[in-house]
Amino acid sequence: MQYKHIKTSSLLNKITRRDKLFIGDYTLDPYQNCEFGCLYCDSSFDKNIYIKSNAVELLEKELKNIGKNNVIIVGSVHDPYQKIEEKYQLTRKLLRIIEERGLSCHILTKSNLVNRDIDIISKINNCIVTVSMISLEDSISKFFEKNIPSSIERMETIEKLSDIGVKSGLALIPVLPHIVEREFENIVKSANAHKAHHLLYRHLELKGDQKNIFIDKLREFKPTLVEKYGKLYKDSYMPNADYIDETRKTLGKLCSNYNLKNKIEWT
Repeated sequence: MQYKHIKTSSLLNKITRRDKLFIGDYTLDPYQNCEFGCLYCDSSFDKNIYIKSNAVELLEKELKNIGKNNVIIVGSVHDPYQKIEEKYQLTRKLLRIIEERGLSCHILTKSNLVNRDIDIISKINNCIVTVSMISLEDSISKFFEKNIPSSIERMETIEKLSDIGVKSGLALIPVLPHIVEREFENIVKSANAHKAHHLLYRHLELKGDQKNIFIDKLREFKPTLVEKYGKLYKDSYMPNADYIDETRKTLGKLCSNYNLKNKIEWT
């Protein structure tokens, strides 16, 4: 893995229409690419991690044009709490600016490093933190996302944030077809036990070269799944509509049963 400092021309990206899943108006990524190396994510393909060295300066400038009612999604594509953050603390510096300006944000991460910044996050106006995972089972998570804190550590992070009054939840993203379905109830039950405010979910998308790379890894994980994925995805980057609808109904019902919101209601 190589680390390179870059100066970017802009930091905030305006979303044409407010994101329906993560409820945001702008996105912000302190780093480009990700060193976590999750097998399902194309953000991990490039082994160069770019550190946006002028991010603080840019954010201070760009926030002058942002209304108080806008929400910034922090870590929309590349994890803001990947390992390099321990050294450079770029995410922490940007959150401090957001807090000082009285703006709201939604932080997306797979890492319990977010706990380090509880002192700032607790002061941010209407901050939401969503922690993602794919499975409670170590054999699955360690294969597909081996460089990330364990599932239980991530669940405990949700609870820790919730205990200090931060609206925190779980993202079952991506849902890995024919791998995680039997865990659905246990995942929802665990999220509820760890005081999650919400549970979001989205199916696995396989675009371009990512599809071939993932299928090769899937063959290593469980060869019998390759044919099933061929039928499920066919010529599309998404699983077929029936699978998506069935998953939505199943998880929606489980969330209802365990008193979890399956969407974010911004207040």
